[in-house]
Amino acid sequence: MTNYSFSEFYRSLVELAKSFEETNRLKIQSDLDSNVIRIYGENADSLACAKIGLEEVVELAYTVAEHHPYWNLVYNASQISKLALEKWNDNLTEEELNEISWCIEELKNTSIKLKEKQSHC
Repeated sequence: MTNYSFSEFYRSLVELAKSFEETNRLKIQSDLDSNVIRIYGENADSLACAKIGLEEVVELAYTVAEHHPYWNLVYNASQISKLALEKWNDNLTEEELNEISWCIEELKNTSIKLKEKQSHC
């Protein structure tokens, strides 16, 4: 089995995508330094792309758990963003607005704790 580098894989993927140009408009975003490639179909709009990107942030918040000092910032900010994107074309309910307010308070509390911790260093 041949051992290909990620950049070689990317070049092959771009060539494959080009072979579909006449029937599908694909958008390929890459960050080869991070070994990340994203492929979006022709009907993917900005809202869909934002939701997919946010899923990565939410996954980080869930997997890091409380082991990182910034976890609570990422978690609560992602929860607010998730609610906003889910309701992008609709109204937020009172319950959802209350959840956002609670997340904002958590962000404030975490920020205060981080400032206090830095001032003791």
